[in-house]
Amino acid sequence: MTKTKVKAKVLNRKITENDVKRQVKDYLSLKGWFHFYNLAGMGAFKGIPDIIAIKQGRVLFIECKRPARGSKQSPAQIEFQKNIEAHGGEYLLVRDVEDLIKEGV
Repeated sequence: MTKTKVKAKVLNRKITENDVKRQVKDYLSLKGWFHFYNLAGMGAFKGIPDIIAIKQGRVLFIECKRPARGSKQSPAQIEFQKNIEAHGGEYLLVRDVEDLIKEGV
């Protein structure tokens, strides 16, 4: 495979939700946020967001989705977001690092 073909293949690769999570975690680390990833599973609160981040008293509940159209929150995630916001929490639905930057993170 030529260099040009390899480059084209990389550029055409679809961004996955895991790619977005990795980028978000790298960005948060770079900006000095304490953060951790939530592994949904047995005993986890239904709809819990992917990442929780804390810096200088600001707490973010971050749900990551891939940038593709049709990538939506589940009903449990929507309900979790409503509960967080009803109690004054900050919930962010992000599809790339730019979404964090727009929110002043």
